[in-house]
Amino acid sequence: MMIDSSRRRFLGAGALLPLAGAGVRAAASPASGAIEADLLRYVGFGNKRAGGPGDMACGAWLADELKRAGYAVERQDFAAPWFDAATAELACERRTAAIHPQPVVIPTGPVGVSGPLVRVDPRGRAAASLQGAIALVDLPHARWSSMLAKAARGPIEAAFAGGAKAAVAITNGPTGKLIALNADGRKPMFAGPVALIAPEDADPFLAAAMQGSEARLTIDGRGGTRPAFNFVGRIDRGKGRWLAISTPRSGWFGCAAERGPGVAAWLDLARWAPQALPDHDLALICNTGHEYEYLGAAEAMKQIAPPPAATRFWLHIGANVAARDWHDLGGHLTPLPSVDSQRFLSISPALLPLARAVFAGQLGYEAPVSSKLLSAGELDEVIKAGYAPAAGVFGIHRYHHVADDDERCLDVPATIAAAQGFRRLLEAVAGTPG
Repeated sequence: MMIDSSRRRFLGAGALLPLAGAGVRAAASPASGAIEADLLRYVGFGNKRAGGPGDMACGAWLADELKRAGYAVERQDFAAPWFDAATAELACERRTAAIHPQPVVIPTGPVGVSGPLVRVDPRGRAAASLQGAIALVDLPHARWSSMLAKAARGPIEAAFAGGAKAAVAITNGPTGKLIALNADGRKPMFAGPVALIAPEDADPFLAAAMQGSEARLTIDGRGGTRPAFNFVGRIDRGKGRWLAISTPRSGWFGCAAERGPGVAAWLDLARWAPQALPDHDLALICNTGHEYEYLGAAEAMKQIAPPPAATRFWLHIGANVAARDWHDLGGHLTPLPSVDSQRFLSISPALLPLARAVFAGQLGYEAPVSSKLLSAGELDEVIKAGYAPAAGVFGIHRYHHVADDDERCLDVPATIAAAQGFRRLLEAVAGTPG
């Protein structure tokens, strides 16, 4: 994927803007230029689905960068699901719309599945009998991320329990676009074929569902599992006190602002830490398979993570580290020179005062929350594995899991400020007896 010169100028100009409303300005430094270059490099790999060409190339690049920084790199291979659709569409009354097959995909075959289209509301209530029907599930409005959320999974399960042959869910969200949803990566989640449709494409089908019109859902293609890999870069000084820093790199589409700032901040820390934190062993972990409900993170805990008892602190850098915010003008979104505040810093309770001081003025992060009250994403895997103290950042920006999450969604100065905050947090924790 090439990024044209006008977009490069747009990003470069953005890096000079203050963090509007955040009360801080990212300090200019050689690292600032490297972070911007790394953001653009990450975007350039294109689609990041686990085990696909973009993900594999991105992982190879990051592993090489750690080798250059002096780390011993160990790769961990595992299998991730995949599906390439030849046909993915919903057709009704001479209207056809593209749909997104929900993994792990249950194909319909080339002839598809046919039946009356019946609307199912957010509570799982059907407008008519679902026996032999295609359920059109009208999800509530949200910044969606995962099919495992009860509000998404529940009405679809209710539709199949009512006798539906298949289900198509409308991912009502802040852009009107289709939102891909994370899935269980080990087996299909539902009793039959499930697909997602964009709200902007759904109105004709909602009207047809009111009449019980006949519809056909077709999901045909090739799939299975394919090789994917995590890796860890280690600097083992024999101190017996590990600092672990992790980030995922994969996702459904290009994931520019969902993953890019986290990857760039992680890489910044990887280059900085060997000299800045000389009294600790370092483990820099990069996972794939995030979109399959943290499949890669779970695998990493089995093999490449340092032992919990010997780990001084774990920092997980997750989604929406620093995404651009947008004005919503009646459904028309225009970019703002400020960061999306719907981002969270979750940290072990004893470190809350430190986090408040370190991230003062950074929207969202300035109000850290106790990990005993709120954690999400791969931070859950870290905590469940017994790592403490620990911290993680996560969030859902407006274009989260949307194909249009591209370089326009990046906020370069906020990414730089976040990376600087992570440095200060690690320095403070490393300097604290424990």
